[in-house]
Amino acid sequence: MFNRERIPFTRRWVVKIGSALLTRDGAGLDLQVLEPWVAQLTAWRHAGHDLVLVSSGAVAQGMARMGWHRRPRALHELQAAAAIGQMGLIRAWETCFARRELHTAQVLLTRDDLASRERYLNARSTLRTLLALGVIPVVNENDTVATDELRFGDNDTLAALVANLIEADLLVLLTDQDGLFDADPRKQPDAKLIAETRIDDNRLDAVAGGSDNGLGSGGMVTKVRAARLAARSGCATIIAAGRSADSLGRIGRGEAVGTLLRPVQEPQAARKQWLAGHLRVSGRLILDAGAARALREQGRSLLAVGVKAVRGEFKRGEVVACVDEQGREIARGLVNYDVQDTDRIKGQPSSAFVRILGYIDDEELIHRDNLVLT
Repeated sequence: MFNRERIPFTRRWVVKIGSALLTRDGAGLDLQVLEPWVAQLTAWRHAGHDLVLVSSGAVAQGMARMGWHRRPRALHELQAAAAIGQMGLIRAWETCFARRELHTAQVLLTRDDLASRERYLNARSTLRTLLALGVIPVVNENDTVATDELRFGDNDTLAALVANLIEADLLVLLTDQDGLFDADPRKQPDAKLIAETRIDDNRLDAVAGGSDNGLGSGGMVTKVRAARLAARSGCATIIAAGRSADSLGRIGRGEAVGTLLRPVQEPQAARKQWLAGHLRVSGRLILDAGAARALREQGRSLLAVGVKAVRGEFKRGEVVACVDEQGREIARGLVNYDVQDTDRIKGQPSSAFVRILGYIDDEELIHRDNLVLT
């Protein structure tokens, strides 16, 4: 079971910081407030952990630059404000991290990027590459092009889906509240902080309240919903006050900060179940004995060198079945190449991909993280 004692040993975090913490009551970004967070995030990164930052504040920064005092309601005005504010938001994070000799990268996503399996794999590969390079991805919704149907709706949801995408151990949602209470603390002074509970606790829906600061797009309801989304891949969530001194450092040390929402399942089982729910087979790969054994007994990724034949029609990111030479299904997974390219590289080592295809997307035909034994 996940608990706070495990947090210092976690490998990968997604940290989301809300608009209310990044702006001076709607007057634009507060760079002095960013600095302590950057110091904490840098310390966590230098300790050898992976980190993805999901940053709100683009719309609020755009409003400040344009002198608007009320959050726009029309989609095109929100998109314009986001486009204007995103420039300042990214520059602020880049400047602060550069002072500590860390590189950052801007990653803008829409819901469609994670709904399409091909784009899902592209986003996943990009984020994993950035993390391997020691770069801190700064993620935001691509508000400028997202329509109502393609919007995440709030950055809590975006952060949760990014946690699923990169298999994060912990999602940290920093807000202007100390955590989740058993009643609204603004109305009931004796409300008590819920220090820790499972994500399936029936109390959560009843006690989650909305946000009325006018800057963000979600309150505790969206945070509870996000925690449930993150839990699908076994990721725990902490909701904590961003203005508390050394809040990230204290979380990283396993101290009792904010509200810890524990997943029901362990990460590996949860992710396999999450993948299994999305599996509709579009093709089949016939494997040699060595590849079949590597998948079945050693839990390895599928390499093209172990594929003897390709059947069906599939695109990159679609699901294929892996079968042995006797026709018995071994596993299913998201394939990294379409059917034409898979047929061209079958039986070949990954070192030959560039010569055969003219490019290489991934060394594995199916990565073990995207593979479910059947």
